[in-house]
Amino acid sequence: MRLLAVALSLAAAPAAYAWDAATHYALHCQGCHLADGSETPGKVPPLAGSVAHFLRVPGGREFLVRVPGVASAPLSDADLAALLEWTLRRFDAAAIPASHAPYTAEEVARLRRDPLVDVARVRSALRAALGER
Repeated sequence: MRLLAVALSLAAAPAAYAWDAATHYALHCQGCHLADGSETPGKVPPLAGSVAHFLRVPGGREFLVRVPGVASAPLSDADLAALLEWTLRRFDAAAIPASHAPYTAEEVARLRRDPLVDVARVRSALRAALGER
């Protein structure tokens, strides 16, 4: 009975309920990137041990926001900025450059207006710039 009461109260919660970044990851990212940020070979690239590396090359920071699944996420710009920061720290904290400035809502708003069309090509070029194959 308590479970039903909780479920009903959540269903009645306003759409603007402030979820935390971990919840946003579970709802909007985990379906493809899995709970541990691992890859689905040939389909979904890993986040774990690789996502922050993009911050080290020109265009990499922008790439992380412009990937269509990120750019079109049904989140506010502020929530998306928080989710990006959480993802970087959760899956690749050791690779975050010391010079990294956290994403801002304003930056996310500007970048997500122009989602990538050819993600594979851009990702491949960034990986080449990182010296990866």
